[in-house]
Amino acid sequence: MSINTKKVMKNAWRITKDRNLTCLRIRVPGGHLPVKFFPLIQEIADQYGNGTVHITTRQGFEVPGIPFSKMEEINAKIAPIIDELEVKNDVDINKSEKGYPAAGTRNVSSCIGNRVCPQAVFDTTSLARDIEKTIYPNDPHVKIAVTGCPNDCIKAHMQDIGVIGQVEPVYDRTRCIACQACVNNCAKVSTGALTFSNYKVKRDSKRCIGCGECVLKCPTGAWTRGEQHYRLVIMGRTGKKNPRIARTFMEWADRGAVLKICSNLYGYIDKYIDRTLPKEHVGYIVDRTGFNVFKEEVLKDVTLSSKTKVVDYINFGGYENR
Repeated sequence: MSINTKKVMKNAWRITKDRNLTCLRIRVPGGHLPVKFFPLIQEIADQYGNGTVHITTRQGFEVPGIPFSKMEEINAKIAPIIDELEVKNDVDINKSEKGYPAAGTRNVSSCIGNRVCPQAVFDTTSLARDIEKTIYPNDPHVKIAVTGCPNDCIKAHMQDIGVIGQVEPVYDRTRCIACQACVNNCAKVSTGALTFSNYKVKRDSKRCIGCGECVLKCPTGAWTRGEQHYRLVIMGRTGKKNPRIARTFMEWADRGAVLKICSNLYGYIDKYIDRTLPKEHVGYIVDRTGFNVFKEEVLKDVTLSSKTKVVDYINFGGYENR
């Protein structure tokens, strides 16, 4: 059987070590999947694959051991999943029965968010799905993840764009009993942004990362959660060539700015990608063009609030293989 590998991969199927078998990929934006689809995934694994399913690091599913000849048949079978998770979310997929139209842009992953976790400051799945419909389908190799607080359970610092929830804590001195629970907790588990003087708490806005630990620890409700914001970290990566941790690009941004920057990223890639290569990760494009070019492109037509802070320079660090 003659296989067009580029077509197979663009359709979100894997080229595997077995020349006769492929592997189905299923996107789960935000990592949240209705359990009604489990029997369908099991059916595909049992009837067409080797009876197993791999849960990927990006919160999707991969079903291995499938003959190439069954691709079209299985694409039609997974149409309900694509309709539920993509089409109903206004993602531009015209023919869901043909499977996924692109695979370069990876599944937008997220931590469980404030639907469950008390630490999280927002609904991460909701934002992940908004990002998904902003950037998918697209061919460039891009990884984006969303995490509900600076604990960063989703490892946003290992992504091309990591979105980290921030909350601006609001202090009501009249409810404060000077117990200093918030001050002590901030010093132990966060950045030490709080100090105590003259029977009141002071917050250093330059040191505060918006984790909300003060809100969680206050016994009288003197601290409450104010406006929702986001911190963006960029160009983290693994791989063979200079792996590194993402660095902060922007703090105290609003949702609109996050979505616009994610969208603009693709214009930047299209403009500067090295088309002589079979694939180029966006982090290497930034390395070539320089940070200032990247910054100018992704901030085009982005409206920033008065509280938003954008860095002037990033020293990405990492290490070089020699």
